[in-house]
Amino acid sequence: MIARAVKRYERVAPRKIRRMLRVIKGKGVVEARAILQFHHSRSKIPILKTLNSAVANLKNQVGAVRVDDSDLFVKEAKVDEGPQLKRWRPGFRGTADMIRRRTCHITLVIDSYEPIEKKGG
Repeated sequence: MIARAVKRYERVAPRKIRRMLRVIKGKGVVEARAILQFHHSRSKIPILKTLNSAVANLKNQVGAVRVDDSDLFVKEAKVDEGPQLKRWRPGFRGTADMIRRRTCHITLVIDSYEPIEKKGG
């Protein structure tokens, strides 16, 4: 069974998120959480929240059947660019320079190593 979680409009540049997603893609959920918890990057926080949300979504889909986190892995991890917030800063000789505050959309897909039986049907 597959579950996915999407975190939209996160105020971190997609390039910084992409660097972390390359590390956890294909890893088990327990290992991915450990990597994210002990990494020094600030971009780990929205990824960890999205990972926890995807696991909760899978457990909610399955129902009352017990699902262990060690049976799950990160099947797909991607980030897309969101809208840019445009801000202005004084520039050289009275001109204005544009600052682009980038946002991104994080998508994580969680799957189990073995098929999960859904309770009640």
